[in-house]
Amino acid sequence: MPADDRQREYRRDMLVASMLIATGLVISALSLTEISAGDPQRLAQATPPTQSTPGAETKPTGPPPEPPTTGQRPSDTRPQPARPDPDAQKSGAQPALPPAPAEKVAPPIREK
Repeated sequence: MPADDRQREYRRDMLVASMLIATGLVISALSLTEISAGDPQRLAQATPPTQSTPGAETKPTGPPPEPPTTGQRPSDTRPQPARPDPDAQKSGAQPALPPAPAEKVAPPIREK
């Protein structure tokens, strides 16, 4: 009897699996026919094409362009160190950054 039950369950599982596959194929076929039946000239666009605003010729444009930068660093401001000098540390000034961790170096790997 247990063999008959297992065979019955196997047939039922195969029937359910076949029905799921058939349903997936039907949905795929319907989707493909819907896509092919649609208007081929209609395309999806993220934004509509740009159009001129009415009266744009009479409106003033944006602010005038700024002069280009020279690419030079300003010379009047000197860079400040991240750590205060020793006199300031003695008076209680805290460093802006924590101390850097020591580098970890392992011995070389020996070849076998």
